[in-house]
Amino acid sequence: MNLLAPLTVPLGDNVPPLVLDAPWLLVLAVILPWAVWWLRRQRRVQRTQRLARFAEPEALQRLVPQAAGDRRRTWRLVLAAVCIGLAMAGPRWGLASGPVSARGIDMAIALDASLSMMAPDEKPNRLERMKQEVRRLRAMSQADRVALMAFAGRSYILTPLTSDDGAIELFLENLDPSVVGQAGSSLARALRQGTELLLASDGSADRALVLMTDGESFDTAEDVETAAREAGAKGISVVTVGFGTTAGSTIPVRDGSVVKNKVDDEGNVVVTRYSPTLLEQAATAANGTFIPAEASDKASRIRATLRTLRTARRSIDTREDHVPRFLWLLVPALLLLCWDTWRLVMPRRHPARQPAGAPVSTLMLLALIPSVGVACSREPDPAALFAEGRVAEAVAAYRALVAQGDSSARTLYNLGSAVLGADSLAEAQALLDAVRKNSEGDVRARARFNAGLAALKQGRLPDNPDADQQLAAARAAYRAFLTERPGYADAKWTYELALRKQPPQSGGGGGGGGGGNNQNNDQQQEPQSDGGLDQRQADALLNSAAREEKDVQGRKQRQGRVPPGGKDW
Repeated sequence: MNLLAPLTVPLGDNVPPLVLDAPWLLVLAVILPWAVWWLRRQRRVQRTQRLARFAEPEALQRLVPQAAGDRRRTWRLVLAAVCIGLAMAGPRWGLASGPVSARGIDMAIALDASLSMMAPDEKPNRLERMKQEVRRLRAMSQADRVALMAFAGRSYILTPLTSDDGAIELFLENLDPSVVGQAGSSLARALRQGTELLLASDGSADRALVLMTDGESFDTAEDVETAAREAGAKGISVVTVGFGTTAGSTIPVRDGSVVKNKVDDEGNVVVTRYSPTLLEQAATAANGTFIPAEASDKASRIRATLRTLRTARRSIDTREDHVPRFLWLLVPALLLLCWDTWRLVMPRRHPARQPAGAPVSTLMLLALIPSVGVACSREPDPAALFAEGRVAEAVAAYRALVAQGDSSARTLYNLGSAVLGADSLAEAQALLDAVRKNSEGDVRARARFNAGLAALKQGRLPDNPDADQQLAAARAAYRAFLTERPGYADAKWTYELALRKQPPQSGGGGGGGGGGNNQNNDQQQEPQSDGGLDQRQADALLNSAAREEKDVQGRKQRQGRVPPGGKDW
C-alpha cells in the first residue's frame, strides 16, 4: 500500500441546485463586462475624434474602414469578463461525499438475538423494532464509533468500533437468532463482553454500552447487577432499553415450510413477556439509564442520555457536498483571452484593420501570470517524490512538513509510510501505531495495514530475538484490518504470509498440513514480494483457516447448548 492518495468520491445521482461560495461576488459578473465594454467604447470614440481632424466622416468611411473584427473582439472580451466574474463567486453543483470533522463517543450496542425477540407483540416483531431504533440512533450520531454485539446464551462481537455505516448496516440487516450459536439469553455475558470491548479501544472519547433486549434472562439478578456495576465503575455509561409487552406473545418458529408456535420440553406453548426488572436493576447498579419498552422515540432518548459524555474530534466520510466548478468558467475565459491576444499580434493582410492601443486582453492575461508563477514555484510534492522512487527525499520533505507544525494524521501517516519504504522498520511501526491510535476512517485503516507490514518485515528478519512478538503484532493488525475490509486482497496475502511464519504449536491438533510443510513452503516463497502468496494459495489457506475456526466455535457451542434452567429462548 503506497502513500495516502487524495480522496476520490463518486458524484451523487441527483443534481442539486447551484451553490455559490461567495454570492456577493456575483456583482463582478456585471461590473467586469460593463467595464470592458465601456473601455472598448471609449477607445472607439477617441479614435474617431482623432481621425475627424483629418477628413469628413463620409471620406473617413472610404479611407479608413472600420475593422470588421472589432465588434467581435469586444464581445470576446466581454464574454471572458463574464466567465471570470462568475468563477470568482465560487460556483458549485453536483453532489460528492467528502470528509467532515465532527465530535463523537465510542459506543457498543449489544442486541438481543435470542428466539424471544421474534415475538410479534411489537410489530412486525421485537427484533425488527430494535433494528429500527439502532438505525435511527446511528443516523443521529454519525461521528460516533459504534461496535455491534449480538447475544443470546453467549455474546458475540459483530463489528469492532467503526464509523463505517456500510459494515454496520450489513451485520444489522443479517441479524437473527441463527447468528448466535447458543440458545437462551444472558445479560451478564453481554455486559461483560461489551465492557471488555470498550476498555480495549483506544481514544480519548467517553464510552457507552447500550443494551437492547426484552429483559428475559436465565441470569440471576446478582450476576447481572455485578456485571453492570463493574462497567459503571470503569467509567462506562450503561443504557438499558426494553422491547416487548408485559402481556407477552407466543414465539413463531419455522419448521420447513410450516410456521408454528414455540413449545418447551413438556410440550407447552411458550409465552415470552417483557421483563423490565433486570434491566432497571442493571441501569441502577451502573448509575446508568433505563428506557422502558413503553417509551416512544427510544433512539432520541438514548441520544439525549449520552449527550453529556466527553467526545473526541474525528473525520468521517459521510457528508455530501457540492463540487467546486469554477474551473469550468475560468478555463474558457483564459482560452478566449489567449485567442484574442493571438489574433491581435498575428500578421494581417490588411494592416489598416489592426486596432491601436494597449490590448485589454493582454492586461487581463498579465493579471493571471502571478498565480501561475506561484504554482510553478511550489516545492515538489513529497508523495510524487515517493512515487518516483526518491524515498529519501520524500522522507526529508515529510519531516520538513512536520517540523513546520503540520501534525495532521495524514501527514504523519505519509511520513511513517515513507520511513517504511526506506526500511527504517522500528521507527515506521512506532509512527504508524501512533497514527492508528489517533485517527479514524481511511487513514486509520491504512496506518494499521502498514504498521502490520512493518511488524511482518521485522518478524522475518534473521536472528531477530523479537520475531515471534513482531509476527503476532502483524497477525493482529491484519485480522483487525480484514474485519473492517474483508475483501482487500493484499491484506489477505500478507496475513497468510504472517501465518506461515508462525512457530508450530505444541500439541498439534487438526487443520491439515504439518508445521514442517509450512516452514518449507515459506522458504519457497521467500523470493516473492511482500504479497508472498498468489491468489489461489491465499484463498486455499483462508478457507482452511475458516473451516478450522468454524469447527472450534462449533465444539465450544455444543459444550453448552442448553442454558441453565432449560430456557432456550
